[in-house]
Amino acid sequence: MKIKNILILSLILIGGSCITQFIPQTDEDKNLLVVEGLITDHPDDNVVKLSLSMPLGKKSILKPLKGCIVTVTDDKGSQYYFYETSTAGTYKSTMQGKIGRKYTLHVSTKNTQTNYYSYQSLPMEMLPVPPIDSIYYEKVTIAEKTAERPELNGCQIYLNAHDPTGNCKYYRWDYNETWQFRLPFGYPKNNTCWISNNSTIINIKNTKVVSEDRINRFPLRYISNETDRLSVKYSILVNQYSLNVDEFDYWEKMQNVTQDVGGLYDIIPSTVTGNIFCVEEPSAKVLGYFSVSAKTSKRIFIKDYFSGLVNLYTSCALESDTIPGSNPDIEGLNINTWILEQNWYYTVITKSRYCADCTTRGTTTKPDFWDDGN
Repeated sequence: MKIKNILILSLILIGGSCITQFIPQTDEDKNLLVVEGLITDHPDDNVVKLSLSMPLGKKSILKPLKGCIVTVTDDKGSQYYFYETSTAGTYKSTMQGKIGRKYTLHVSTKNTQTNYYSYQSLPMEMLPVPPIDSIYYEKVTIAEKTAERPELNGCQIYLNAHDPTGNCKYYRWDYNETWQFRLPFGYPKNNTCWISNNSTIINIKNTKVVSEDRINRFPLRYISNETDRLSVKYSILVNQYSLNVDEFDYWEKMQNVTQDVGGLYDIIPSTVTGNIFCVEEPSAKVLGYFSVSAKTSKRIFIKDYFSGLVNLYTSCALESDTIPGSNPDIEGLNINTWILEQNWYYTVITKSRYCADCTTRGTTTKPDFWDDGN
């Protein structure tokens, strides 16, 4: 029996020691320049983000590149300077692009401690974009009602668009979503808040193989029941961009990299070539893309009943304490203890600020665009 136990223990140790991370050896530069650039015909959209890539096998965290000189020139000889914002590696300009003009991005890193190179994009023409026809939603039944739980609902948001001129064949969309939520407790002063998020997925579509330049029921955004986005009121602002075939090809490859489950020998991000090159060393790899496009936008609000939404505050009741009286002496009130409920007979307190203050997740400042109607 003793020998048997020793053999089992040895097999466990050997098996456990075989699980190691495999990082293939590459000759790739560990500090590639990453460029995220976009200019449109709206002056508040023009942003260029510069960073350095991380080596293979490290956490996917970009290192912002500060102190660069960033300019954009057009085919009429005009030059526009981008200033670095308080967010490191983010550069902005109030220039306003014009449809039909061609724009070129220029980046100089001579003021940084990384390298002393100059980078440039290919000239990119600002293409016109048609308006969004409609944005609408449909309820989705995730699971039917049972004796143990109610029906579970989600929400699918769709988009329709078309170009009557037939010129726009390649589309890209991004969005900003905002939702209102409330704490399930009546006492907290900060009871109602709003949260805003930008899209993190790539939404693209082309109409080159169809007879009519029309997009119907494009599934733009799915919202499950595992969030409180639909609990009170939800809004989504969708931006539509027109692309040329080369940029569409770039986004399609990036979509395959970032959203599909791949293996070791699938496309990796460094193989997705963009439109930016190093002036001094044209063979050097540069990641990212400088996008130029006109933009059109459309917003909708969703205020509806969706069954079976998750309650993100169920643990608050378990973590709370009840104190007799309507005005007890509470040590550390609003510092490390907060009131959830209070009446003439008792006071319910918690040590979790998350349960009593919605600003731990959002803001109490109502957005300017918010519609309080139904």
